[in-house]
Amino acid sequence: MRLGYALFLAFFSLAAQAQEFPARDFRSICNFAPGSGADVVVRFYSEKLSKLAGRPVIVDNRPGANGMLATSELARAKPDGYTIMITPASSTIAAAPYLFKNLSFDPAKDFAAVTTIASLSFVLAVDAAKPVRSIPELIASLKQKPNDGFYGTSNNTGVIAAELFKAKVGLKTVYAPYKTNTQALTDLLQGLIDFIAYDATWAITQHRAGRIRILAATAAKRSAALPEIPTLAELDYGGSDVTPWWGVVVPAGTPKAVVGKLAAWFNQITADEDTKLFLARNAFEPFPGTPEQMQALMKSDTERWKGYAEIAKIQPQ
Repeated sequence: MRLGYALFLAFFSLAAQAQEFPARDFRSICNFAPGSGADVVVRFYSEKLSKLAGRPVIVDNRPGANGMLATSELARAKPDGYTIMITPASSTIAAAPYLFKNLSFDPAKDFAAVTTIASLSFVLAVDAAKPVRSIPELIASLKQKPNDGFYGTSNNTGVIAAELFKAKVGLKTVYAPYKTNTQALTDLLQGLIDFIAYDATWAITQHRAGRIRILAATAAKRSAALPEIPTLAELDYGGSDVTPWWGVVVPAGTPKAVVGKLAAWFNQITADEDTKLFLARNAFEPFPGTPEQMQALMKSDTERWKGYAEIAKIQPQ
């Protein structure tokens, strides 16, 4: 009798919590720096969430360590639904164990999936002022340099994309880690690195501004936002579809009713026509889902990224 009464009280408490949610401001942690492609997406969805939930959503940029600083911050947050992370979870969570030796979080235990929102291509690009205009020309240029030159990125997907490319063509090009996109772009334009591997959202802006020249995309098919850019697979330099997906995560232990409410809001945002136009402009494809589907995808992607790391011979740092 007492057990039944206790279960009833617990259920009633959770139901009441979900009805009251949200009662205060949200904190939206961003893995990357202000102005980055990731930041653009996080701020767009955060603003939309604020309108639906009727509460401010404060974006908290925590760049560094290829997105791991922000992910660690989320793992330590209170599991009440008020701290969220809109993130390329396939790389910031699923790939993390194969890129870093000492993680301050457990990718399998410290997070609860809310929903997927979109998928995105990555690209390889060079300084637009340089004469390199194709992947074969890039390869030829790199092979003329000691250790086949340098490449830069500030995120896990960029590392995987570049290392898989290197493995495919037999390059030794040295990885130069960056905290922000701006730092990598500055060094690229100064000739300190030879190419960059970044998300198409940020790269498109730099490409259209004439600062960089995008040579190829890492996805299985061409992006509608970059129809003229071939994929590495088309050029026979691929073999792996590096298309990270974005989703929303919260700390493990967040009440299911709260997770469900967040999932409904985010799927409503993704279904909005304004969002579809935003995603298309920024080389994204809509990718709605459920908490259960995203949780399963995070698990399967952990194995997929393990395979990528093995192919690219990446040693955890």
